[in-house]
This record gives sequence, C-alpha cells and structure tokens, in this order.
Amino acid sequence: MHTPPEKRTIALFNYGGGMRGLIPAHLMTRMEDMTGLRMAEMVDIFTGPSTGSILNAAMTLRHPDEPSQPKYRARHMVRFYEREGAEIFPADSFREFRGLMRDLNNRTLKFNKFDSILKHGHYDPGNLSAALRALLGDAYLKDSLRSLIIPTYNIDGQLKVGEDRVVDHGGRAVWLKNIRTGYPAEAARNTPDVRLYDAVMASCAAPTYFPCHHFMMQQPGHPENTYISGIDGCIFDNPCITYMGAVRQHVPEDHKLTMIVLGTGNTNKSIRKDDWNRFGALGVVDPANDLPLINIFFNGPESALLDAFEAEMKENLFVLNKPLLGPADDRTPSAEIDDGSPQNLKRMRFFAEDILEENAKAFDQICHILVDNRDRKSREFETRKKKARMKNFFTLLTGSDDTERREN
Repeated sequence: MHTPPEKRTIALFNYGGGMRGLIPAHLMTRMEDMTGLRMAEMVDIFTGPSTGSILNAAMTLRHPDEPSQPKYRARHMVRFYEREGAEIFPADSFREFRGLMRDLNNRTLKFNKFDSILKHGHYDPGNLSAALRALLGDAYLKDSLRSLIIPTYNIDGQLKVGEDRVVDHGGRAVWLKNIRTGYPAEAARNTPDVRLYDAVMASCAAPTYFPCHHFMMQQPGHPENTYISGIDGCIFDNPCITYMGAVRQHVPEDHKLTMIVLGTGNTNKSIRKDDWNRFGALGVVDPANDLPLINIFFNGPESALLDAFEAEMKENLFVLNKPLLGPADDRTPSAEIDDGSPQNLKRMRFFAEDILEENAKAFDQICHILVDNRDRKSREFETRKKKARMKNFFTLLTGSDDTERREN
C-alpha cells in the first residue's frame, strides 16, 4: 500500500539585529543556490521582528508581472543591505553622545534649544523610510504571497471613548498577520488592512535608534480605524514566543510543524557580579557598558523558554546561529546593529560562511526538507487542478456535478 508523503508546514524565523540582517540574507542566498528554488516556494510561514521583518516582507512580495511568483530572491536582499546600510545608518560618532546628553537635559537643564540641537539621539527615519518604500512599494499585508507575521509593540494604548473621555489600556504586543496556511480563501477577510511599509517600519523602530512609527490600520470586522505607535518587535519577540503566540495555532492539525531559525549573531554576554554591582542604577543602561540591563530584557525571556521549546520541537527545529562575542576580527562582525561600514559588511559575509560550515549537516537537512515541501505542494496543486478539470468536464457532459460519486 502506498504511504502518502508526510504533510509539513515550514515556518522561517529571521532574527532582528539592524545591519546584521545581512547575515540571514547570506544564509538564505545559499539555500536558494543549493535548491535552485526561491524561499517563498519552499517556506509556508515567514516571521520575525525588526530587520527580520524586512527580509520576510521582501521575500513574500509578489512580482508585479507574475503575481504567483515572488519579486525578490535572497541575493537581492544582500544587495539591499550593502547598498542601503550606509544611508540608513550614516557614520556618526556623536549619535551616542547626543542620546546621553538629551537624557541629561531632560533630567536637569530643560533647555528647549539644547534639546533641538541634540536631535533626540535618533537616526533620521527618513532614510529607512525611503529604502523601505522603494523595496516594498504600495503593497499591503494582505498581498503577501505566503503567510507573513510582523510583530511590533504598540506603546500607545489610549483609546478615545465618547467626546471627552480617554481610556488607557496600556502598551501591548501586536501581531500583524496574513495567514494563508490551511484556509487561504479566508486570509483576505482575516488580515488587517495595513500597508506592508507601515508594518515593517514599526517593527524596525528600535528604541534609541529610531523614533516610534505611528500609522493607521483597520482590524478585520471593525469599521473604525486603529492607530498604532509601534516600536521594535524585538522588544518581546523571539522564536519561542513566536511559536507559542503566533504560529502554532495556524498549523493544520494533520501537518507537522518545522521551524527554521536564522540568526544575526548571539550577543547575550555574561556579566560578572562585581561589574554588575559597580554599574549602579544608571550604569546598567549605559551604552558604555554595552547596555547590560537592556540585553537582559531582550534575551532573558528566550533563555527562560528555550529548553521547553527545544524539547517540544525536537528534530523539527533547526537553528543557524552562533555567538557574536568579543572584539571584531577579520571574520567576526561588530555587535552594533548600526555598523554599515565596508569592513563590517565583509565580516558579516564571512560570519555567515562560518555558520554554514559549523552546521553543514543541519544545512543539508534543511535544504532537503525545503525541497520536499515544495515538491509536495506542487503535487497537491496538480491534483487539485486535475480534479477541477474532471469536474468541469463531467458537468459539461451531464449538466450536473456528480464527480465525487463517480470517483468513489
């Protein structure tokens, strides 16, 4: 008796990390080169925050002339980071200083002119905005070729109730989803009406680097507009949380879920107790100390969930990543998310090559699983087309639709 091929749903998680998004772009380029296929042909669900959302949105963007095909290959995203990085993060040795001085001004001096001169310590969001508009155009989230999940954190939960009353519901995590697995016909009416550019821009609004991104969207089934003031999805998102909060419930019951996680370098450093005690209240958030408390907030939830996540996923979890610790050398990029220097671009390529070399067996397995998934979906598509042709032919001959009874 012929055993049908195992049904599988593949979710791809791309980490955040600013310019370090070039690393998973290189990893995906190698996958496409090895398989001869595009990521959107092989992956069912694309998810991940910040710079990961840039990659995911681009890889699922429909080609304007061939809507059933993706517009970009992974190599296009390598060029995107290499071309746009220096514009998005222009070299500025005083940005960190301005941010610290603004904080001092807020606490003590309260000089408006001084505050204006310091420019809040942010990069100009117009550069990122222009790059994303050119990349994504006028597409909407509902237009994505495959399931796409973009996380952002809405800092402003104030809702106007009546003419003169405002209710504060507090900030909260927001998953912007276009889920096309299982029931693709329902995707359009279950997807928020939001521009892809706005969703990605909000997910990339890294605190201290960019201001929050304010935009409007319409939730399914709600005629009124919803306003979001979004900051970096990395605030809460990681592969463990994505699995529990955004992916698992959308996997069909008869499918096995496989998650592929592409990293941007693990930057979670240990801290000696003497150093921690020496930092004091302000030192734990001081960039001069590598923002130790901020790093703990980002990495703590993932470390708490990782063992349980790996135990549940077992052999269906693949992680391509490695530590990014210590000073940069010829093959180790800077841990800074805003280093778009030519030297660092080269180091990120070498870093991706080292990840692939250290995970050669897992990489081969990933490519095999990806191709199998694409082949299975192609067979299912051809079967559906054949049944549709048989149904139409029988209807023309008999004037009635009795295909299922005849097949049985």
